[in-house]
Amino acid sequence: MNDHFRINRREFIGTSAGALAGALAASSGAAAAVPPSDQVNLGIIGPGSRGSALMRAFLRVPGVKFRALCDVYEPRLAAARKITGEDTPGFADYRRLLEAKDLDAIVIATPLSFHAAHVTDSLESGRHVYGEKDQAKTVAECDKVVHTVRRTGKLYQVGLQYHYAPWYQEGLRQIRAGKIGQVTQIYAYWHRNNNWRRAVPDPKDPKLERLFNWRMYKEFSGGLLAELGTHHIHLANQVFGDVPESVIGAGGIDYWKDGREVADNVQVVYRYPGGRTLFFSAITTNRLEGAQIKVYGTGGTIVFTQADGMSYYEPAQGANSAVPQELVVERGVTTTASFRAEKPYGGQGTPLPVPEDVRGNADYLACASFIDCVRNNKKPGADEMWGWISGVAVALGNEAIESGQRIVFAEHVKKPA
Repeated sequence: MNDHFRINRREFIGTSAGALAGALAASSGAAAAVPPSDQVNLGIIGPGSRGSALMRAFLRVPGVKFRALCDVYEPRLAAARKITGEDTPGFADYRRLLEAKDLDAIVIATPLSFHAAHVTDSLESGRHVYGEKDQAKTVAECDKVVHTVRRTGKLYQVGLQYHYAPWYQEGLRQIRAGKIGQVTQIYAYWHRNNNWRRAVPDPKDPKLERLFNWRMYKEFSGGLLAELGTHHIHLANQVFGDVPESVIGAGGIDYWKDGREVADNVQVVYRYPGGRTLFFSAITTNRLEGAQIKVYGTGGTIVFTQADGMSYYEPAQGANSAVPQELVVERGVTTTASFRAEKPYGGQGTPLPVPEDVRGNADYLACASFIDCVRNNKKPGADEMWGWISGVAVALGNEAIESGQRIVFAEHVKKPA
């Protein structure tokens, strides 16, 4: 792969570790008083389901206030005011919100198709930005976000909250320390058994259908790969410390024939330098596997979920070849001893640490770290380049699914300097 795709691994590890330390420092002081000079005033564009969850997380950080709200759907503004507990000014046009004089940073939780415009306009207004993932819908828009961050000098953090999760950080530490040997494969899943739809107040109103179920329509959405797979792709990028070289994919509207425009199942395979592979699957008809990431190394495996993780040892390579080939019978099935059924890893594993207090909440840690960065003018861990790498991978993954062709990254993108 060309050098312009390479990530400086030492710089990457230092950035991630520093971001975690800042987040933990911010959270450990959660009960402390905050001087008025350290108050951070936020505006939010898009206080819907995800936006309201972010508001609650940010407001758990001492010294944070929401001073302005923006949504095209008036009832959401009323709901957001219940979260702030104040008669917070609300706007239907985000440009009106950006005219406010007392905002330090903007939180963006709008549909994917609006991310590039909302992020870049917010940066241009002189504010720092916390922008939900994906960074943007297309490769060109991801490039634009990176260039705007660099040109304005403002801070930007992409909403990859598991970047800050302690069990992810500990798992990555073990991987980098060689605890599971050489990582060759990652299998990742986000399986659920529902139609991925949300209830609409008035199902007969087509505007509300697209407002509430924007994830179902190509005009606004990157589908399952963008909305779910981004987290898994980001972890693979961290583990491999690189950008994928190529991707193939498949998917379709094969079960839910309800007018949606994005696939109800997707499967993609990303190939990284050195023959390393990420396989990702998202389906909506069966929840076995759930949301998890299995990182396979020559010496063990680490399994991440949304709430915790486990590390396992691997029997020595070639151990099975020493087993005599006599026939055995297990549960009525005759086979050779070398293929004898056994519990994975002998049934033994070690949990990754998950604090029981606020430090075990990935959303809170991501928000606390961003506020810490704003207060201390520190570069976020999940910064514009991590957002660019995952955003570009999603965009090209969707292109592979749509075209049925293998997409080579070097033919479509050049990593920003």
